[in-house]
Amino acid sequence: MKVMIVVTHLLGTGHLSRALTLGRAFSEQGHEVLVVSGGMPAAQLDTNGMRVSGLPPLRSDGTDFTRLLDQNGKIADPAYFAARTTALTQAVRSFAPQVLITELYPFGRRSLAAEFLSALKTARGLSHPPVILASIRDILAPPSKPAKAARTDEIIAEFYDGVLVHSDPKIISLEVSWPVSPQLASRLHYTGFVAPSAPQTHPDGIGRDEIVVSAGGGPVGQPIFRAAIEAARKMPNRRWRLLVGGQDAETRITDLSHLAKDTSVTIEPVRPDFRQMLPLAAASVSMCGYNTTMDILQSGTPAVLIPFDDGKEVEQGLRAQSLSQLEGIEVLNSADLGGQSLADALTRVISDTPRAAMTRGFDGAARSVDIAQSLYETRQ
Repeated sequence: MKVMIVVTHLLGTGHLSRALTLGRAFSEQGHEVLVVSGGMPAAQLDTNGMRVSGLPPLRSDGTDFTRLLDQNGKIADPAYFAARTTALTQAVRSFAPQVLITELYPFGRRSLAAEFLSALKTARGLSHPPVILASIRDILAPPSKPAKAARTDEIIAEFYDGVLVHSDPKIISLEVSWPVSPQLASRLHYTGFVAPSAPQTHPDGIGRDEIVVSAGGGPVGQPIFRAAIEAARKMPNRRWRLLVGGQDAETRITDLSHLAKDTSVTIEPVRPDFRQMLPLAAASVSMCGYNTTMDILQSGTPAVLIPFDDGKEVEQGLRAQSLSQLEGIEVLNSADLGGQSLADALTRVISDTPRAAMTRGFDGAARSVDIAQSLYETRQ
């Protein structure tokens, strides 16, 4: 099959990372994959086995997802959005997918509805229209008004053949964060969690006995890094590694390096071998995004989770709450974050009963391929 995945990440890189994991699963089964990305470039992510095409990139202005900035940091104007729409619809026409997957939309990215709807209408107008699927994570940002959920239902009914929910309903069902109508329920396909293969230990031993601190691919993790440097001064017997991402990573690394003088803290850009460090690490400090959570569960690494909660965000808090009962995991709210509180939380998780790495339930990408192929074959 020819599979197109459309994704726009606006703050971190989690949405793109999950879309690429899905794309690799299709590619590994011999399908031709095109990922159309509308966010800022993320060179550290693995794009092997698929073609990636970029739209004129956007990012959010911090946590304000209604104020979108172009690649030069200026507010995107109508002409910029029009260029994105044109490029996306042209990609649909030229690639002519047999399966079209939109990541998050129509459950989110409502500010980009015009380009997504144009792509959906273009796909439906092809001589051989594709199977159209939405791809969503375990927990969504709940709709602020009933009308938003109703509009999502209307778009699903008009254009979509199904919704891939990358979760296990026995652990986290969509109803936790989204009102599921009977009509929507009939379109849901739970896939299990989408994650790469379990991380293997780093061949060079990088990360061994370190406290590894990560905060995604965006700028919102700076308070976590600052707290980690303070905590490092209170835990001088531990070695630390801070992995800084985002377009301004170089500047932020310079600022953090000044704070970290005379500490055992290594500060560097995010790196593709991050997952291989986790099985060796003494502990992980991170936010509680979907992809990072999968890495922590698969590695069994003790972890302090700091849910992202700016701009009325609740997704990570809900996920963290569901994980807080596990051994070796502690949740520290951002309002309570500081050097001492982080050091105390790390001391507890490191001394807690070791948590076995989870090995089942992470085949959501492969199951997504099976579901898409079944729907495509049924149509033939």
